[in-house]
Amino acid sequence: MQHTEHPDGLPSLVFANRRGEIKDFPGLLLAGRSGHWFLKPEPADLIPLPTGSELFVLPDRHPIGIDPQSGEPMLLTESPDDPAEGIQAVAAFMAPAHTSIHTAAYETLPDAPILPLFAYTAVGWYKDRFWVTGFRSDMDQRQESTGFDLQKIRVLTQKRLKSFPSNRLIQHLGKCCLTYSCPAAKNYFAGRFEAPLPTSPVCNANCVGCISLQPSGCCPSTQDRIAFVPTANELAEIAVPHLKTVKNSVVSFGQGCEGEPLLQVNTLEQAIKLFRNSTDAGTINLNTNASLPAAVERLADAGLDSIRVSMNSARPDIHERYYRPNGFNFGDVLASIAVMKKKNRFVSINYFILPGVTDDPGEFNSLCQVIENNQPDFLQLRNLNMDPEWYLETIHHHPKRPPMGIRRWLTELKIRFPNLRFGYYNPPLR
Repeated sequence: MQHTEHPDGLPSLVFANRRGEIKDFPGLLLAGRSGHWFLKPEPADLIPLPTGSELFVLPDRHPIGIDPQSGEPMLLTESPDDPAEGIQAVAAFMAPAHTSIHTAAYETLPDAPILPLFAYTAVGWYKDRFWVTGFRSDMDQRQESTGFDLQKIRVLTQKRLKSFPSNRLIQHLGKCCLTYSCPAAKNYFAGRFEAPLPTSPVCNANCVGCISLQPSGCCPSTQDRIAFVPTANELAEIAVPHLKTVKNSVVSFGQGCEGEPLLQVNTLEQAIKLFRNSTDAGTINLNTNASLPAAVERLADAGLDSIRVSMNSARPDIHERYYRPNGFNFGDVLASIAVMKKKNRFVSINYFILPGVTDDPGEFNSLCQVIENNQPDFLQLRNLNMDPEWYLETIHHHPKRPPMGIRRWLTELKIRFPNLRFGYYNPPLR
C-alpha cells in the first residue's frame, strides 16, 4: 500500500447543486461509507485526488457528512448556500492503480436511477484541493493519464488503421482508442506496455455489473462489445510485433469490450501457438472468469503464461449472485486455478473491491481459505464498477459484524501470506 501524503486535518463535505456546481460545506466533515456503515475517515485513509480522476454528481442522492461535534453521520437535505439551489451527493472515480477505502456517503431518494457502471469513492475538500479515501495499489505507470500524448497516439492509430484495413481487430481497437479513449488500446497503438486482444462476442455468465452488455432499461454499458471472433492471424498481427518490440510486453485476451474468451478456445489455442512459433518474448495473459478448466489446460499447453481470474467474492453463493453463471460454478473457477498452478504458470486473482463487502470478516476468512488452498501468485485490487447499493441488494449483503476496514484487511493479508504479491495490473513475467 502506497501513501504519499496525508492531510493534517479532515476534509469537509462536498456537494453539488442542481446545476452540477460542486461546493464544499465546512459545517460537516467528509463521511465515508463501508457497506451499511457510515464512518469518519482517519487521516491515513486519505490521499490527494489522483491526477486523471473524475468527479461525479450523483442524481437524487443527498450527501451525508460527519458532525464535527458529535462525530456522528448527518444527512444534508438542502444546500447550505441556498435551499432553492437543490443538493446532490458527489463521488470520485479514481484514476487507475488506485483502490478505494470508502465509497461515497449518501442517502438515495425513492425512484432514483441506478448509477452508471463506475466506482464511487468518498471525496472531500481541504486546503484548496480534493482528497479521497483510497491508496495507490500499483506503482506501474502504464495507464497514467500524464503518460499519454493524445495527439501522437491519434496519429499512430490512424496510421496503423490505414496500414491494416482488412484486420477487423485492429479496426475495432481503433474505435476503442479514438472513441472510448480505452487506455489499453491507447497503449497498443503507442507501442508500449500491455496490448488488448478481445476475441469473444458471447459469454457464459450474465454478470450484474457487466460493462459491455446490459439489458434495456438498466444502466447503460460503458462500451460496445466486440461483434465478431477474430482469426488467429488477425490476433497475431497485433500480438507478435508487440511481444517482439515492446519492453516488458504483455498481450491479454479478455477485455472489457467482450464476453468470455474461453468460449473461443480453438481460436485462442491456434493464436497462442502462432505467437510462440514467432517469438519467445513477452507475456501471453488471459483475463477470464475461469469457467472452463479443460479449455484453460489446452491454452496452458499451447504456451499461455498467466491467467487473471475475475472474482467478486470467495464465497460461492455471493459469486453466483453476481456472475449468474451458465453451465459452471465456483468449483470450476478453482479448478482452473489448479490447472495453471499444476503447469507452473502464473495466477492472478482480479478481486473486485467494495468497502464493507471485501473487508467483511466472513469474506476475509473465505478469501484466506481460497489463497491457502490454491496458492495464487498475485492479488489485483480492482474497484467494483457498480452502484454500491445495487450490488449490496444483488448479493443479499446482511453482515453480522462490522467490516474490518480496507487498510486492516490488506495488512492482515500481507502478514498471513508473505509470498503473495499485490497490485493492480497484469505483471510482465519475461
